[in-house]
Order: sequence, then structure tokens, then C-alpha cells
Amino acid sequence: MFEHNSRHNNNDETVLPIPSNNETSYFDESWTEDDLKQIIRKMNLKVTPQRILILQTLHEGRVHITAQELYEKVQKINSDVGFATVYRFLKGMAESRVVTELRMGSMPTRYELTPKKHHDHMTCTACGKIVEFQNKNIEDHQEKVAKQYGFKLTHHVLELYGICTSCQMKK
Repeated sequence: MFEHNSRHNNNDETVLPIPSNNETSYFDESWTEDDLKQIIRKMNLKVTPQRILILQTLHEGRVHITAQELYEKVQKINSDVGFATVYRFLKGMAESRVVTELRMGSMPTRYELTPKKHHDHMTCTACGKIVEFQNKNIEDHQEKVAKQYGFKLTHHVLELYGICTSCQMKK
């Protein structure tokens, strides 16, 4: 599946496995059911089987997923959960920063559980492949820029767009 393991280079940058096919590269994090319940409680919501199912489905496979895709996966498990329930809960989680919204130009918004460990994204504009990465130099530079303009950063989303190696080779 992957050509090599994650590693760190000399600049404290995390280099993720390079997928050998069109998979998404991501940081692997596990969340227990208790973690998911705690997320719901922190949003001041009642823990319900539907909310747990939505969170479990969102976490399953650690993919960046659209609201429609999430709804379809939830429907396969529990057909009583409606699209409005999924969408409202997703929007509430986005407002609470429990999920991160990834906007990719004209493509539908994708969602991921906000990771325990911060990372940024590179998206192929041809095939939609998403690569997650960390780069200490980028993070340090953002802090310097914020300080220069008198800002105290609370959070950020960095999305880079380009053409992946596979798509470049097709041209």
C-alpha cells in the first residue's frame, strides 16, 4: 500500500508515507467511543446513538468525506437517521471546531474529525487526492507573521492545491 514509512527529516518536518496509488495520506489517530461521547458533551449536546454513529462513521477509515457520503454510510447502518440530522450535526461540529471543513474550489466541502495533532492539506485539483502533512517551518512562519501584525493565532487551516504525481504523469 505505501512505498515507505513515515519519517522525520532534519528540519523537523513530518514526511508521510507516499501512497503507491490514489489513496489519501493521513495521520493515523484512534478515537474510542468514550472520546466520541466526550466530543458530544463538550458541544453541550445529549449523547445519542445517532450522534455516536455519525462520529464513528466520520472517523471510520479516516477519510475526508462529504456530507452526502457520510449520510450514505450512516444510512447503511441505520436508515432512521436522516440527511438533515447528519448535516445539522456536521455543521454544529464545524462551528465547534470538532470537525474541519476542507473546501476544494468547486468541489463539495469535505469534512474530517479535527485531529488531535494539527496538520495541513495538499489537494490535487485533477483527481481530488488529499495529502496531510506537517511542516514546522510553515507553522513557525505563520506565528511570526501573526506576531508581526499583532495577532494571537487561535487556529488556522492551510490548504495547498496542485497536481499530484499520478496526474502529472497522465498528461
